[in-house]
Amino acid sequence: MNLLHHLRCFIAVAEERHFGRAAERLHMAQPPLSQQIRRLEGLVGVELFVRTTRRVELTAAGATYLTRARAILDLVDDAAGEARRIAAGVVGHLAIGCVGSATYSLLPALSRRLAEELPSVDFSFRGEMLASEQVDALRTGAIDIALLRPQADDPSTTVRVLREERLMAAVPARHRLARRKQISVSELVDTDLIVHSAGRRSAMYDVVRGLFTEAGVTPRIRHEVGETSTLVTLVAGGLGAAVVPEPVEALALDGVAFRPLVRPTRTIQLAVAHRADRTEPHLHRTLAVITDVVQSN
Repeated sequence: MNLLHHLRCFIAVAEERHFGRAAERLHMAQPPLSQQIRRLEGLVGVELFVRTTRRVELTAAGATYLTRARAILDLVDDAAGEARRIAAGVVGHLAIGCVGSATYSLLPALSRRLAEELPSVDFSFRGEMLASEQVDALRTGAIDIALLRPQADDPSTTVRVLREERLMAAVPARHRLARRKQISVSELVDTDLIVHSAGRRSAMYDVVRGLFTEAGVTPRIRHEVGETSTLVTLVAGGLGAAVVPEPVEALALDGVAFRPLVRPTRTIQLAVAHRADRTEPHLHRTLAVITDVVQSN
């Protein structure tokens, strides 16, 4: 027996107070409707209607049952609507992690676009995460999507490179190199350097060391920091220079001059990643929005 159909028949009769009008409303014949109500009364174990030749009236039990029946159908309809929204990828919760440069250059535009296009998805954001931290967070479920620097291949994670970012020298505004239009790595050899932490497995640390190795010079590393904002703040304070991805210019701190690096020229990749076993529609809709925002900025 289809209980939901019985409930809909009951509600129609209760609201119309007439079997004929209720049958028309339900697009069915009157005799089968009467049978449905009798079966429902048999299931419940009480009479729900008082029937006369002219009208159909609810019993006291029927009036109480009507309130509950409406609530049940409302819940069923809400559940069906929510299931359809989930299948369409428009509801859910996602946590997104970002490396430092993406935090400043992309997160404002990305959060706006996600709010506009997926308003029923609850988003949270974690900025200033090193790539290694994001990979760990993806594995544990602490975040669902990562904007990071690609790491070694991991079959448990799906990674897609979104763009190449050129590297810049960030020097104190009063530094002698700030007057240059471009700066070579070898010109930084006599300048104290501020780098991302090697101990926290920063991808940028390896990139910077690689640049100096290729140039045949030894960097004079004086400070290691965990956050890009701290790194640029120390440059602004005159404590040294740094090598950063170009989007870090979005910080625009007073006291810092950003200049393109030349000879050797290198870029660093920005990628989006998620666990390979994640297939939810709202996650993949979010990935599409992220891809569009990154590639259009």
